[in-house]
Amino acid sequence: MASHRFDPNFTQNVIDGMGPNTTPRNRQVLGALIRHIHDFAREVELTMDEWMAGVKYINEVGRVYSESGQTRNEAHRLSDILGLETLVDEIAHKIVVEEGLEPTSSSILGPFWSPNAPFRENGGSIIQDGVPPKGRVTKMHGVIRDITTGKPIPNAVFDIWQASANGKYDFQDPQNQTPNNLRGKFKANEKGEYWFYCLHPTAYSLPTDGPSYALLQLMDRHPMRPAHIHIMVTHPEYQGCTTQLYPSDDPWITNDTVFAVKDDLVVTFKPLEGDEKAVLELEYNVNLAPKGFKGKV
Repeated sequence: MASHRFDPNFTQNVIDGMGPNTTPRNRQVLGALIRHIHDFAREVELTMDEWMAGVKYINEVGRVYSESGQTRNEAHRLSDILGLETLVDEIAHKIVVEEGLEPTSSSILGPFWSPNAPFRENGGSIIQDGVPPKGRVTKMHGVIRDITTGKPIPNAVFDIWQASANGKYDFQDPQNQTPNNLRGKFKANEKGEYWFYCLHPTAYSLPTDGPSYALLQLMDRHPMRPAHIHIMVTHPEYQGCTTQLYPSDDPWITNDTVFAVKDDLVVTFKPLEGDEKAVLELEYNVNLAPKGFKGKV
């Protein structure tokens, strides 16, 4: 009989320790998690010092979140820089169609969405604190359509949020921004149309003073995100779409530190004439799948 350096029954004993009231899904997920963690430790022959460094790292992630008043979500950011959120997003939302409109690609939610963004009127602006230095006002507009019929979706809600020209979101920047600056929800009209004013987005760095940045340094990676606009489009009868839009001329779109860029989310901002409120224009149409639609399996 072949000998084993490590107890060949240990991992299964740990999995079998789950009690009879464990739900089938929890048993599946936690069982797989235990197997992969144990296999990882055996593969790299994790040392006691490395294991303890990991324990301290997790504790530090929690400390930063707690001491920030729950506004700095390092665990969420950690998932992003390891590519986990992007992978889970693809697993959850990928729809393949053989003909007709392609559904708009999803992308990561990120840690800066707020459920408290106000509804604003079409034609309004999310720039409630005035145009910041170096800010370029953009008229953004488009049509929200059903991928199965091509018809517009009236009353779909278009939720947008973005960082200011200094690369910070409202609650990161209370000295310069009031709550819900550069956030808003717009309801599509009977033709599925939405339109409003926002800023051309700005690239920014993830924070460089916390545990997520320490991990980036261990991997010799930069902390930059390409400029982007976040959107979340929803309707009660359709599968919602949460995604991000990236200017085509941004230097970081080929090397996003959270791996969230997809080809159909790269957009072109065009010069706008004849509108005293904006200097740029972005047209972006959103295609949604009806609830229950699976596409090509």
